[in-house]
Parts: sequence; structure tokens; C-alpha cells
Amino acid sequence: MNGLVKAVIFDWAGTMVDFGCLAPVRALQAVLLDEGVDASEADVRRDMGMAKRDHIARLLEMPRQREAWLSLHAEGPGDAEIDRLHRAVEPLMIAAAGECAQLIPGARETFEALRAAGVRVGSGTGYTRAMMQAILPKAAAQGYRPEVVICAGETARGRPSAEPILRALSDMGVTSPVTTCVKVDDAPVGIAEGRAAGAWTIGVAASGNAMGLGLEAYLALSHTERARRLAVARASLEAAKSDYVIDSVADLAPALARIEARIAAGERPSV
Repeated sequence: MNGLVKAVIFDWAGTMVDFGCLAPVRALQAVLLDEGVDASEADVRRDMGMAKRDHIARLLEMPRQREAWLSLHAEGPGDAEIDRLHRAVEPLMIAAAGECAQLIPGARETFEALRAAGVRVGSGTGYTRAMMQAILPKAAAQGYRPEVVICAGETARGRPSAEPILRALSDMGVTSPVTTCVKVDDAPVGIAEGRAAGAWTIGVAASGNAMGLGLEAYLALSHTERARRLAVARASLEAAKSDYVIDSVADLAPALARIEARIAAGERPSV
């Protein structure tokens, strides 16, 4: 690296921890099932990366889930019901996130290389601060300690708005143009956040929400099936207009080198 990338903002689940982004699926399915509403894994993964309250609201707007809700209630869920479900999902998220806090292979090494190169490292998440309480010390014990963690509810607007990433840069005191910064995320909503801020964006396909498999299940795939599923995952991130798509954060360095070459040539991120 030549010093032209000043900061990298990482997502958490599916990007730096929790290979396959499993914790939110488990928690959201459980809280809806307690209400008599069944949500498939595909349903839950559709809007992954949003703040969990917004995610619950979006799930209950889906036709099948709304029909199930209306079969049990006189009217659709209002703000009070969404707030109640959000409170109910919090302990489930805390437990599931704590169980899925293992760093993704290569995450620690990538973090250490960035810090050694003088690149500032921050993070953001669709989890609330309470939901992160089990993850942060476990990540730190594994060697990952980003300078800041911006959680859901800590900005006026969440993803896909630019506010979380801009807050992270502000809290780190990064005064360089946003066009020298990079957002790394496994979900289209996180890529949209980076694009809205004017940052470069890198999607991670193998470890994230679109692949949706834990590490062991991913490694157990045949070469043909892994290639097929990776193509689908990459396509979803390319459709979100990521500047680059990589398999996991272990592959970040070459993408950052290409971004620095483009910055040196006077190029800007896609908009």
C-alpha cells in the first residue's frame, strides 16, 4: 500500500466475525415464531444489515408474514408491536451473537496489516450496542479492536443512509476526503451505505449473508457447488454496485492496492 487509502470501515457479522452471518437469522426467526409467524431463512436474509428494528418491520411487511400476522391479530403491526418485538429479539441476539463471535479466517491478519500500514480502522453494525456486548470482548481477545464501533440507533438514520460511516470517520477524527476511505461489507445495504457516503466499497461474498453458510458447511461444499453459490453471492454484491467483490477479508489487500492505484490515477468511487 502507498498510503492513499486513509481509513477502512468494516461491517461485523459476515464480514469480520460470524462466517455466514448466522446469528441474526437464528434470533429473528425465533422471535417471529414466538408470534406465530414463520419466516424462512431466505426471507430473513433479504434485508440483512439493516438495524434490527427496521429489519423486523420489513419482515412483517412481506406478504406471507403479514398474512400470518393478520390471521392472529385484528390489524397489522404498528410501532408499539414492532418496538415490543425489537425488545424481545435483543436477548436472543445477544445470545446468538455471542455464540457466533469467532473471527473470520484472515480477519486478524488483515486488521494488523492495515494498522501496520497506518490505515485507520473503524466499524459499523446493524446490531444495537447491547447486542454487541458479547461480541466486542471476544473479538478483542482474538486480536480485533477497531477504533470505533457505530451501532444501530446511534445515528439519526441507519443503513442504507451514509450517516453511520460518516459518524465512524468523524469519531476517529479522519479529516481526509471520504473518497480516500473504504467500506467493507457482506450485504447490499452496507454497500449502499458506503456508496451514499462517497466511499469506495468492497463486498465480501464467501463469508457473508448471500452465501449464508457457516465455515464448516462452506468448506464441505464440492468445488462445483461452491463455485455456483459464490457466483450467486458475488452477483448480488455486484448488483449493489460494489467497486470490488472478494471472497473474504483475507483477500482484502489486492483490492485495496487496486483502489490506491485508481486514487493515484485521479479516479473516484462509483456513484
